Amino acid sequence: MGEVSTEASSRGSTVAARLVRLGFTEPDRALATLAGNALNALQDSGDLLAELAATADPDAALDRLADLLAAESARREASGMAAADSLPAALADDPKLRRRLLAVLGSSQALAEHLVQRPVAWRLLRLDVDVRPTAAGLRRGLLIGVQADPDVVVPVSAAPVAVAMDLLRLTYRDHLLCLAARDVGDGADVADVAAELADLAGATLEAALAIARAEAGGSVDSCRLAVIAMGKCGGRELNYASDVDVVFVAEPVSSDADSDSDSDTAAVKAATVLAAAMMRVCSATTSEGTIWPVDAGLRPEGKAGPLVRTLASHVAYYERWAKTWEFQALLKARPVAGDLTLGQAYVEALAPQVWRAAARPGFVEDVQQMRRRVEGRLSASAGHRELKL
Repeated sequence: MGEVSTEASSRGSTVAARLVRLGFTEPDRALATLAGNALNALQDSGDLLAELAATADPDAALDRLADLLAAESARREASGMAAADSLPAALADDPKLRRRLLAVLGSSQALAEHLVQRPVAWRLLRLDVDVRPTAAGLRRGLLIGVQADPDVVVPVSAAPVAVAMDLLRLTYRDHLLCLAARDVGDGADVADVAAELADLAGATLEAALAIARAEAGGSVDSCRLAVIAMGKCGGRELNYASDVDVVFVAEPVSSDADSDSDSDTAAVKAATVLAAAMMRVCSATTSEGTIWPVDAGLRPEGKAGPLVRTLASHVAYYERWAKTWEFQALLKARPVAGDLTLGQAYVEALAPQVWRAAARPGFVEDVQQMRRRVEGRLSASAGHRELKL
């Protein structure tokens, strides 16, 4: 009996030593986790330890995998699903799924929690996620996710608002999971990942707008609202941890060239209700968490100015009052949600002013001063990590 105990202890020491060599920082804890039945079975399907070691955080990947296996097993037992259709069986048979899932688990606590809370989502990684979805495809998927018709001009969610907000979060994270799997699991190009994150943000704003319309009801029927992406979202260079910068432009629904100021005022008032609701849909915390903040601070006059303006009001502001940095910000302006025809009219109306800004008095001095300000901030911080600046 003592010889058996000694032999088991020796095997444990050998595995523990290998865990340390592979980059695990808590080998004893990892050994205890690996002793679980589901993980024990997986070790026969390939070098699980080496695959875990290839992730960004092997200890976290192992812990999160154990949590996911437990959650999936509980769900399977509750629904009476066959063991042959289980996650352990799929992982044993599908090296691509195993690589993608472990890479995500070792990289993102948020997506690991999404998988544990929604164990069925792992099945998405068996699909052809290495094919990048189009912006139109993402828009369609997010609108369907919140029970809005993607084929109508003005989509409105048919679900109760609270339900739709949860659906938006789940659908968004499902798409984000597939993107992250292609990123960290399949080595997608960083520029493609950034562009898809921006496309996903635009689709999310469109779905949030559909929910906002449902919340506001017919009171917003008098306005057209365009959502203009700015900053990294507008430039299609978004990262995982960004908020989303936007500007709003509104017009009356009527196309009558002689529309008066009263109709403009009514349209802006209705659009402001809609825009504020859309921002809240994205940033609020529900039972399914939050998405990201929507920042409208790049609008004319910043947070001191109105949230929504007509196109004519935007043009007048940039003609008379805008500063050099505001014209530079417009370089990345891009319509992403709402009335895209109005959004394109906004871009076309302001583009000439962007290029005329260089002729404005003090332009060169302004640019030089901004550069000095950025350099000063870099020298006062870890400059080599300040990618944005």
